Amino acid sequence: MNILQALFFPPEQPGGVSSMVPYIQERFHKLGWGMELFSLPKRVRNKGQEEVVFHTFDYTEFKGNALVDKYIQTYRDYVWWTRMRIGKSYDIIHAHHPIAALVMKELFPNTPVVMTVHSSYERELILNGRIQEGGPEHKFLTSIYRELEHRTDKLMTVSESFRHYLAPYIDDPNAIKVIPNGFDEKRFKPISHENEVTQLITVCRLVPAKGLDILLHACAELKRRGCPFVLHIIGDGPIRKELEELAQELDLYDDIIFYGYMLHPEEFMPFFDVFVLPSRAEAFGSVFAEAALCWLALVGTNVGGIAEQIEDGVNGLLVPPEDAQALADALEKVVSDPHYRYNLARSAWDKAKKVYSLQRVISQMKKVYMEVKAKPLPE
Repeated sequence: MNILQALFFPPEQPGGVSSMVPYIQERFHKLGWGMELFSLPKRVRNKGQEEVVFHTFDYTEFKGNALVDKYIQTYRDYVWWTRMRIGKSYDIIHAHHPIAALVMKELFPNTPVVMTVHSSYERELILNGRIQEGGPEHKFLTSIYRELEHRTDKLMTVSESFRHYLAPYIDDPNAIKVIPNGFDEKRFKPISHENEVTQLITVCRLVPAKGLDILLHACAELKRRGCPFVLHIIGDGPIRKELEELAQELDLYDDIIFYGYMLHPEEFMPFFDVFVLPSRAEAFGSVFAEAALCWLALVGTNVGGIAEQIEDGVNGLLVPPEDAQALADALEKVVSDPHYRYNLARSAWDKAKKVYSLQRVISQMKKVYMEVKAKPLPE
């Protein structure tokens, strides 16, 4: 079996699926399966000229919208680059971005195409204040889901909650296969340590959707209660300056360290005590599983895939989104009681090893590939 993993971002892009797929490739190679990676380089811009046609809706009604026009041009560029670079056939193409999936099916109609929907671009844009719910961009991007359903040979996603999110936009949500992300345990090495002051860490892109403003307000409340801590923020993004100013305004300047972007935060994470991220939405939340494999206590919001990873009070703590007071209460529990914190971290590590092991994901993916390969393609 020879498989092409069709990404959007290059595999060296940090975080998310782009950084996970090379580990999947390595495991499949050990099984004797052929697997190659393909993506669109950042330097390829405005090269494609072909007209784009969708089968389930007419995108031309959205023409003239800047975001839609950019999306369509990126589609054309992916077509141009794929024609330039791929000259062989594959048994299966597994796409990890809508553009990759639709382009591959257009250019290789006789090859089964599997698509994993990893996240919601439109929901991220709404939460980050860039588009309006129900606006033209939102309607265009959500129309893509039904196009994927009708054009690809198997649609998958990473959590039950995200399958539920997709349900209004497709015809048969029950046909979507859920395979949670998997992680190579060898990358994560818990380290025995004792910190005199509890060390909190968060790792994310600094955008409104991640709820870091809520985290800073919770930390200010934690400080008012006399609970000592240090918060380490790893990541960069458009609201970094705003967050730094908020930290100063809340008198947290001496309690927070902004690191900026870091290539391999999992090498750094085991030295901390608590991972916290109050996301406003999250399809899966890979960083929670990564933190669990580093033996950290988890504190997150009761949204999306986070709530599927954390059982409140068992392997972490869940709080409502947008609730700084509830987040401060949860953080106080893990900051003030090291024994409780250790037990949460141990349970989180146990679950992550069992449920999110890369080996389990490989087995599930193999089964999907074999089923799709055996299934006759529609006329």
